[in-house]
Amino acid sequence: MQNSPANEWYPKAFLGVVTALGLAALALGLFPYLSTDPWKFLLHFVLAVFSACFRISLPTITGTLTINFLFILIGIVEFSLSEVLVIATAMTALQCVLAQERRPTTSKILFNVAVVALATTATYLVYWDPHFAQAGVPASAMQVTAAFVLYVMTTFPIAIAIALTERRSIVRTWRECSLWTGPYYLAGAAVVILLSATTSMLGWQMVLFVMPVAYLITRSYQLYAARIEDGLKHMQQMADLHLRTIEALALAIEAKDTTTHDHLQRVQVYAIEIAKRLDLPADQIEALRAAALLHDIGKLAVPEHIISKPGRLTPEEFEKMKIHPIVGAEIIEQARFPYPVAPIVRAHHERWDGEGYPDGLAGEAIPIGARILSVVDCYDALSKDRQYRRGMPMVEALAMIEQDAGRSFDPAIVRILAANHVEMEELARRRFPARTRLSTEVRVERGLAPAAGYEGEGGETSSAGESRSPLDFLTSIASARQEVQSLLELSENLGSSLSLNETFTMLAQRLKRIAQYDSMAIYAVREGKLLCQFVTGENFRLFRSLEIPVGQGLSGWVAESQQPILNGNPSVEPGYLNDPSKFSTLRSALAVPLLNDKQRVVGVLSLYASGRDFFTSDHLRLLQSISGKLAQCMVNAMKYEMAETGATTDYLTSLPNARGLVAQMHNEIARCVRTGGGFEILVCDLNGFKQINDRFGHLEGNRVLQQFSKLLKDSCHDGEFVARMGGDEFVVLLPARSALGLDEKIAQLHHFAREAGQTVVGQPMLSVAVGSSTYPVDGQEADPLLAIADERMYRAKAAMNAALSGRPATPAAASPLVQ
Repeated sequence: MQNSPANEWYPKAFLGVVTALGLAALALGLFPYLSTDPWKFLLHFVLAVFSACFRISLPTITGTLTINFLFILIGIVEFSLSEVLVIATAMTALQCVLAQERRPTTSKILFNVAVVALATTATYLVYWDPHFAQAGVPASAMQVTAAFVLYVMTTFPIAIAIALTERRSIVRTWRECSLWTGPYYLAGAAVVILLSATTSMLGWQMVLFVMPVAYLITRSYQLYAARIEDGLKHMQQMADLHLRTIEALALAIEAKDTTTHDHLQRVQVYAIEIAKRLDLPADQIEALRAAALLHDIGKLAVPEHIISKPGRLTPEEFEKMKIHPIVGAEIIEQARFPYPVAPIVRAHHERWDGEGYPDGLAGEAIPIGARILSVVDCYDALSKDRQYRRGMPMVEALAMIEQDAGRSFDPAIVRILAANHVEMEELARRRFPARTRLSTEVRVERGLAPAAGYEGEGGETSSAGESRSPLDFLTSIASARQEVQSLLELSENLGSSLSLNETFTMLAQRLKRIAQYDSMAIYAVREGKLLCQFVTGENFRLFRSLEIPVGQGLSGWVAESQQPILNGNPSVEPGYLNDPSKFSTLRSALAVPLLNDKQRVVGVLSLYASGRDFFTSDHLRLLQSISGKLAQCMVNAMKYEMAETGATTDYLTSLPNARGLVAQMHNEIARCVRTGGGFEILVCDLNGFKQINDRFGHLEGNRVLQQFSKLLKDSCHDGEFVARMGGDEFVVLLPARSALGLDEKIAQLHHFAREAGQTVVGQPMLSVAVGSSTYPVDGQEADPLLAIADERMYRAKAAMNAALSGRPATPAAASPLVQ
């Protein structure tokens, strides 16, 4: 965005006015010059000028901390206005001159001096206002007031100048740059009050003690600030490492798809420049910065022969290629970026007109980052060589992009690209000069045969728990690498499935290679007890039967105390060896608590081994590093199981719902395909149910449905299956092996309907209309079979209603039906 001439004029005018007023106040205050005690003033001046050399840069805060204000406050109390102005302006000018990083210009020095002169004059006039003395205001209150006035008059003009220059909010700028200095001015007032009381008793020479105290305070704070700065530098290094990791992932994509050589870096430059011109928030720019490098990471799930195909893709190959935004977003979601990267990656192939993939988003429903990415990604791809075509000149590529504006691309973004593409191209070339490709075609001559694995190579290995000889540094590096690899594998796989059994089985396999345990058990906390959710290895039947009260035994103590146990005694588990005649070979146990995000125990992971003191602190550290994620996986899987059960069960009748019915039909069809059998489907509707609701209310109607459902469920035998489709419609599935024939089952349904009405409302108000279909005669899939049975049921219902009203049945209703 361009600055208007008026916006550029405002800060200059403000700086000029403040400078003129400040210099005028300085001139009026200095003349005539008054000094009652030159030696006292000289001492104070020397100390003040010396203190101006001390300046502390505070971490995370815009600005520096000085103690100039302290000497100004002391001067206001002890000296004349002209003397205070000399001290204040001399300290300010000296600090500007001594600035090490960016020495200010003459105009800025004059502005700073003018601000201090204005602030000092205003504070002096307020402090020595005779009205306060006549009103009997205490000196201490006046000194606090003077500190407040100096604080406001010093900080606000500077904040206003910065805000006008950078076109920011004045209040926000003041809050960020100056609000934090308020407590220091208040502390300065306290020092002045204490010093005034001391000098009144012991003489003005006590001011000599100010400098040593100020130096000690300043030096201590410098050391403290340096430590904080080191910590912040470490955090910045970690953030840089995070960015380097993203770039390394981008290299992994390049290794998979050679057409993306330098493409990702160039796309990043273009995308960030467009985002800046759109004034996007900082978090969206950072998200776009990462997405530009990682938007094609989903291609890792696309077969390489499709990615590297030197020609146009077939429809089937394109269908496979279209999964890469979805897979990429799923991969990015696992990284848990602090900004929204995954939505950009998922939507970067959406079109402005809604014809894109994978979700068919249109217009501004597409994330702004994805809209930017789609434009620059296509532009750079068109202008670079591919296996199946030569790259276009930049002008032709831009022309094609402009033709698709409003169809494929956001027109506003295309306009920005068209206006700035030359500048962006130059910036991309400067930032990412030509570099060597990854060594994917190198032939490695060394290594005559595949290695057998880490274990057993390079010397003998010792079992865990035994004393080990000092390892050479190569073995240490290999061991550390193996641990990192193990953690990486565990972290990648934990949470990849919502099935508890699949997750625990994977975990058991990974941990077996690391810890070589003999038994592993995972307990979940249920109603004050630890119940075994998974067990493998020795004595698995015994461990599976354990119900350990929280607080008892080894695992119970871990759950109660939320502390791990290393090499505990497995035999203390309640119920494990209650019989003295029993014998177990397990001698060591390693147990860690599984805590959720609220630091509550959801379970315990326990490993058991036959050797004494078998487990090491490395094993404990490894388990603790994954315990949090494992706990979250347990919580998510348990919630999923509950949700899955709720998703297939009708809440009112506890019968399977429509989803559960369809799943059962698929299973039955699969069985019939294997065995060559068949089955019947009965769809039934309760006639008269609406009258019950109207006469007796919906609560009674619900009781009728529950009673009818209970009768249906209790009558199910020999593989029969009953479900509630919704409302007053039910479905009965009769396999060929059912004891009842079709007619007998329909008669039973009529009886159940009458009985349910009689039991709940005392009147046999209900009847039932039934329609049937047969597998495989009427269809070989679930949906057609249900549709045919449902249609026949409605015909039967129409025929029954016509018979009750005395009207002749329509031809459709008179067709052969099951009733």
